[in-house]
Amino acid sequence: MYKTLKEVTQVAEDLNMTIGAFNAHNLEMLPEMIRAAKEMGSPIIIQTSIDTAKYIGYPVVVAVAKTLADNEMVDVVLHLDHAKDFDEIKNAIDAGYSSVMFDGSALPFKENIAKTKAVVQYAHAKGISVEGEIGTIGGTEEGISVPLDEEMYTQPEDAVQFVKETGVDALAVAIGTNHGQFNSKTDVKIPLLQAIHEQVTIPLVVHGGTGVKEEDYPELINNGIRKFNVGTELLVSWTQEAIDSFGETEVNKSLRHNVIPANMKTKEIVKHKIGLFMNLNEPMNIGRIKNE
Repeated sequence: MYKTLKEVTQVAEDLNMTIGAFNAHNLEMLPEMIRAAKEMGSPIIIQTSIDTAKYIGYPVVVAVAKTLADNEMVDVVLHLDHAKDFDEIKNAIDAGYSSVMFDGSALPFKENIAKTKAVVQYAHAKGISVEGEIGTIGGTEEGISVPLDEEMYTQPEDAVQFVKETGVDALAVAIGTNHGQFNSKTDVKIPLLQAIHEQVTIPLVVHGGTGVKEEDYPELINNGIRKFNVGTELLVSWTQEAIDSFGETEVNKSLRHNVIPANMKTKEIVKHKIGLFMNLNEPMNIGRIKNE
């Protein structure tokens, strides 16, 4: 089924797990990413940057995501990641994306609130979820570049005010992760996350997930992380596999023979991550499950 971010993060809250949000950089990656989620029995969030959405075409991405969600019988969210342009956010929503992120983290706090609120009002009127961000997450990724010395951690009191004023459905927090980090791992600020989680009731989001130590996943999940972004690891692995395949192929051999191994590498990583994100060794949030 085609779902909103709010719907799948409620499942994550009830089951005390997190939902993997995986960046697709081309259309070829999508089918195996979604089939990986099906095989693991978990919802999945497919993310695109604005540039990727424009490269493929907003309506095309939507059509493929919806078709695969129905055919594979898996809950799929299609999310626009790190959008700062109102027109592109509107394009995504109007084309059928089920979730968008407005990234106003580089703006003054009040301006971030005002602009995020405007996006929320437009999106919610159409039943679309919105993710916001406060604090700044360092590093470089497609469409994002923040020097590490300019990174600013999310303050719990700011998070409370931001959520109250904007009405966002999920909040990306800056707790020491970095975009584009894949050669090393970071030390996330678990006490800071705990302090935010104690005061903020909506789902929290980790960006720069490739650089997070897998042994830290349970503590992050148990402290409110309900969406976990993974992008760089997929991009690097897909590209390396493609380089190896194309480097050995005959020029008249069908392209699919070079692309399929890269797609299968993506599937392997997505399945591995989802297995960890399901947090199987931890209890469900029994007390917070709604009585139907």
